[in-house]
Amino acid sequence: MSAPGTYKTLPELEILGITHPHAVYHNFPTPVLCEEAVKRGEAQIAFRGPLVINTGKFTGRAVQDRYIVEEPASSQHVGWGKINRPISEHAFETLFARMTAYFQHKDIFVQDAFAGADPEHRVPLRVITESALHASFARTMFVRPDDHDFANHTPDITMLHAPNFHAVPHLDQTRTDTFIVLHLTKKIVLIGGTGYAGEIKKSVFSLMNYLMPLKGVMPMHCSANIGPVNADGSGGDTAVFFGLSGTGKTTLSANPERQLIGDDEHGWSESGVFNFEGGCYAKVIRLDPQQEPEIYARTQSFGTILENVVLDPITRRLNLDDATITENTRAAYPLALISYAAHPSMGGNAKNVVFLACDAFGVLPPISRLTPEQAMYHFISGYSAKVAGTEAGMGKDPEATFSACFGAPFMVHPPGVYASLLGKKIAAHNSACWLVNTGWSGGAFGVGKRMSITHTRAALRAALSGALDKVETVREPVFGLEVPLTCPGVPSEVLVPRNTWKDKAAYDAKAKDLAARFIKNFAEVGKGAAKEIEAAGPKG
Repeated sequence: MSAPGTYKTLPELEILGITHPHAVYHNFPTPVLCEEAVKRGEAQIAFRGPLVINTGKFTGRAVQDRYIVEEPASSQHVGWGKINRPISEHAFETLFARMTAYFQHKDIFVQDAFAGADPEHRVPLRVITESALHASFARTMFVRPDDHDFANHTPDITMLHAPNFHAVPHLDQTRTDTFIVLHLTKKIVLIGGTGYAGEIKKSVFSLMNYLMPLKGVMPMHCSANIGPVNADGSGGDTAVFFGLSGTGKTTLSANPERQLIGDDEHGWSESGVFNFEGGCYAKVIRLDPQQEPEIYARTQSFGTILENVVLDPITRRLNLDDATITENTRAAYPLALISYAAHPSMGGNAKNVVFLACDAFGVLPPISRLTPEQAMYHFISGYSAKVAGTEAGMGKDPEATFSACFGAPFMVHPPGVYASLLGKKIAAHNSACWLVNTGWSGGAFGVGKRMSITHTRAALRAALSGALDKVETVREPVFGLEVPLTCPGVPSEVLVPRNTWKDKAAYDAKAKDLAARFIKNFAEVGKGAAKEIEAAGPKG
């Protein structure tokens, strides 16, 4: 592989058909990429040094514009449907040819990295982009090779990324002029028509979600951390936290009492849990510096990329409370900037598996212990809720949302493939499973109040330390959850949700309503699940 530097061309690009670039900026370090991004008008420098970008039309993923190439070698593995939309191999080849033509005579930024911190399972990748800013994002988010790795780096995954290139729908078989196309066998990703950087990381995650199960590795949309090691050598337990956006997956795993493996994407192999990434991608809207000091500090430091955060044009100070552009403001920063990050980003087999749900109906308890069958039910369901103000067009009432495996938009195989892998891992390592509600208590959204993050942290601390293993519990009648009656650091009166509602009949009605939503969803996504898993769900 060519050494870092500026080139007129690269053999690696010529193989792809990019034969006449204007200049190739290969594996430039972060400071140079930041300079280039500012010079090219792609970003601004904020007070204290982070880069701030406006991603334009798209401030989130273009979920309806993601396609998987339908071709013989991989098609039988794909769970086709509304998420995994097919596109023909001919359309892919046409789009690929037009993209490589687009790159001719342009400045090109190339970044080489790995997906996966575990040397046994990592996948070498290359991101080829027209944008210095997005090259910096890739450098931030993926695992950086060392000098030895650079010398031997040959990419398995190749990404062509061109925000200013647009598809022609009638020619390219796309819905709009925006596209994210994955060829699973060739391991090629094409992205065009969107400047939202999250498409880069989630496209690689989707490929990992395809590749890893074929090797017996469980890919997970989760955060993960490691407990402290005691003087006698005990401890050092690994915990994983599944959850959808807004449930606290990043916040709750960022705990200075434990080493952070990662905040979003992981694999679970025979050896243990490992991060797919080398960076974090945290939501920062209305970020509280008191509750989340480490993440807040990253918004104030060089090496961080801030997406769609409002910036004072004169002072260049940030306003993290301003959602004028979007609620989905983001900070991308290297994991190495976290003072309590694990190096390397690997841990042992998970002792605790936590499912996070932001229950806006106020029905689920702050914490409950799950049987293995219940764990599989809730993993396949992937429940959380949306509330007014988080998405355009929402009414005043909360909406239940189910995302299979807590990451349906990124899962390529059918949900049962991932559920089977997780079930085997839990059984093999006798992992304790927990359901944690980070949503509402004392009533639904608009009546009750949001769970105290202090109480949630205390409940998790108790669960992970084993403090809840022998406390008295009560069986919640609708969902069948095992609810502790006492928990260090959490008032006993909030542990049983029904007790926090003034109107008990209203609670009963809301619990049955939510249970019915679970049952209806599982009838669709849980097809083929074992009877004991279906029986572990709520009773209507």
